[in-house]
Amino acid sequence: MTPLLRALLALWVLSLATTLLTRLVHVFGPVIVATLLALAGLKARLILNHYLELRTSRFWRQGFNGLVAVFLVLAFGIYLVPLLS
Repeated sequence: MTPLLRALLALWVLSLATTLLTRLVHVFGPVIVATLLALAGLKARLILNHYLELRTSRFWRQGFNGLVAVFLVLAFGIYLVPLLS
């Protein structure tokens, strides 16, 4: 099995998990949202590393991973704002 095929299968599994977890958002709230954002981060890393081949460049891989992490943390913070007020 080629690395791209493994990445595609992993994306399908992560997407299925994301779809199933969205049904629990109204029950568990922030915990599920954090989990969904973590899954989104994993999917972004798979796409960046395997399809854009950033795994071969440490500099670009770290830069994009950092950017994705900052975005996901900000998205979670924005989600929490109405809950904390």
